Amino acid sequence: MNRPVTAPSLLVFGGGYLGRAAAREALKRGGQATATSRDPERRRSLAAEGVSAIDPADADALRTALESATAVLITAAPDAHGCPGLRALAPVASQAWPDWIGYVSSTSVYGDRAGGWVFEDGPLNAASLEGARRVRAERDWLDGAQGMGLTVQIFRLPGFYGPGRSVIDRLRDGTARLVRKPGQVFNRIHVDDVVSALFASMDRPRPGAAYNLTDDEPSPANMVVEWAADRMGLPRPPEVDWTDDSVSEAMRRFYLDSKRVSNALAKAELDWRPAYPSWREGLEALLDAPPPLRLVS
Repeated sequence: MNRPVTAPSLLVFGGGYLGRAAAREALKRGGQATATSRDPERRRSLAAEGVSAIDPADADALRTALESATAVLITAAPDAHGCPGLRALAPVASQAWPDWIGYVSSTSVYGDRAGGWVFEDGPLNAASLEGARRVRAERDWLDGAQGMGLTVQIFRLPGFYGPGRSVIDRLRDGTARLVRKPGQVFNRIHVDDVVSALFASMDRPRPGAAYNLTDDEPSPANMVVEWAADRMGLPRPPEVDWTDDSVSEAMRRFYLDSKRVSNALAKAELDWRPAYPSWREGLEALLDAPPPLRLVS
């Protein structure tokens, strides 16, 4: 069981799907949450949920939020110039950094392992531009932490899913595709399991740590789609090649690499276990839940 974390004052740089879920959890625990977004509509939807929403270009608002934060979570994806969160926060931080900083990275940093297992201490051989940018952003945060005495933790995630964002939704709206790539496997994780691990880390910070946050059952993509379609009583979607134009660029990235990602370190050090150890439990929970509200993501 994860121990309860003292009510945090959380600053999330990147108020998208995962950032919003983490902010909501902070509020649920009796804390406060601030999240950034450039999109005015997204800021309004965050505010409607009780999250203080600010524009990341507003340096004064960022400084104020950072000064009151007990934890900072970076979910914004890196760009060609590195991590936008580090660029925005470092100039306004002064000595105001909190005791916990979490950087959300990706298992794409490992590259392709031909279906083999990967662990946090393994080599980073990113094969994609996204993965290479994540490697650089991780290094920048860890180097900065060493220089400033910060407590930075890295969290490497595979594709995550949850309410309103899963194969269930794609099957319902007709956008799902059945892709077979022999020998290809990868992990997934439910967004609630990501959030529970992040808060477990706040209770047990380890400077410089990197954790794989994944489920326990790496599986081929076609197996998940076929199971979900059969479980929902829907026809299986059309079968296409993974390079077909009907497969989104975001989905296509998952087919570049084949690997099994171990979550053993997070379990051992954070006293964390995924509530949904495989995609089956996660999808069953989504099917049992009422349809989510459609919010800006």
